[in-house]
Amino acid sequence: MKPEERAAAARAILDVPFFEELMSELEWAAINGCIHAGPTDDAGRAAYAAETRAIRNFRAKLKFLTEQAKADGKGAPA
Repeated sequence: MKPEERAAAARAILDVPFFEELMSELEWAAINGCIHAGPTDDAGRAAYAAETRAIRNFRAKLKFLTEQAKADGKGAPA
């Protein structure tokens, strides 16, 4: 996949009307799971924390791809 295609795909995902709301709900649910895990449920807490990180990384990657596409072509003149 070409960089332009990746940027276009990322933009299409971000343009879905309820994408941000859905990702926020998923992130909040994972954070709540981490907070409310039992005192001895270290594996469950770690899984919820990993889920939260994955959601945040996915959002960041999509935003990075769209910003990178905007930055291409704006380099300093040689």
